[in-house]
Amino acid sequence: MTAAALVATLAGAVLTACGPHTSTSTSAQAAPSAAYPSASAQSPTAPGSASDNPTPSRGVPPSAAYPSVSAQSPTAPGSTSDNPTPSRGVPLTPSHSAPLSPPNSNSTTAPGAAASPGSSVIGKAPGGGPLADPSISRGAAGGGKTVALTFDDGPDPRWTPQILALLAQHHAKATFCEIGPQAQRFPYLTKAIKAAGDRLCDHSVHHNEQQDRMSVDYNTHEIVDAQRDIADAAGAGTKLWYYRAPGGDFTPWIRAIAAQHDLRPLGWSDDANDWRRPGVDGILRNVDQNLRPGAVILMHDGGGDRSQTVQALARLLDQLDAQGYSYGFPVV
Repeated sequence: MTAAALVATLAGAVLTACGPHTSTSTSAQAAPSAAYPSASAQSPTAPGSASDNPTPSRGVPPSAAYPSVSAQSPTAPGSTSDNPTPSRGVPLTPSHSAPLSPPNSNSTTAPGAAASPGSSVIGKAPGGGPLADPSISRGAAGGGKTVALTFDDGPDPRWTPQILALLAQHHAKATFCEIGPQAQRFPYLTKAIKAAGDRLCDHSVHHNEQQDRMSVDYNTHEIVDAQRDIADAAGAGTKLWYYRAPGGDFTPWIRAIAAQHDLRPLGWSDDANDWRRPGVDGILRNVDQNLRPGAVILMHDGGGDRSQTVQALARLLDQLDAQGYSYGFPVV
């Protein structure tokens, strides 16, 4: 199957299975803070954009640590994401019924046309097939009472070492979804994560939660450049296992790009909502709402003040130990 056919098939399947979505979140969207300037995206909105997360939207624009971007290339029309609830801070647009085949590497191919021969955007795998499963992983591997802890937006020199220390105390493993420039800025932390036996995950270059509105070229840059930056920071021979789109902003063709570069799209099933800083008790209540064997728990080690996260994690690990949980990684 060609890469374009793969993506078209994925898009058609999602549209058939999911249909149009509307927001189910009742919480107010968080306003961008001075620490999180919005990206200046001027490309046309992709009709039918919807996020793919099973939990409410987060509304966190790109951090000052991840430089803002100005993208003016045409957006792939017909994008449809695969989460049942809306992306964090990304307004929904009317649904679009046309399946998507991505434009080629110069972002000018007409919607629905096949990628041009030799396109470097999609088609890294021999024969055009994906190297990784393009479906979204939302479960922990290992069976039994296993959970997968995941931490986004780092590494951070203040919070990441504290989280690593807590994990070590409890003999717990985790997956760290890193921002490419952050990994380059603090390579010793990325190396420490690898040395601890934890897994690394690509979390983009700019943490732009409106990636589905951008061109294929833009998305390829966000995924592939971050993958390279994180792997280089961690050292030779490092494998990145997953790609987690900022805000869960997945579309079939974004997932296809990740899979073509051997990255399993990574979602979650249990959102701590610690980025909102609801207090330590609030974070624990959020986790407990969806805590069950096989849960993939979303928390953060970067992107802001994570003191509440660290305190909540200490209590959560005690609780999980007492309840007989073990710690694994998301399904690949």
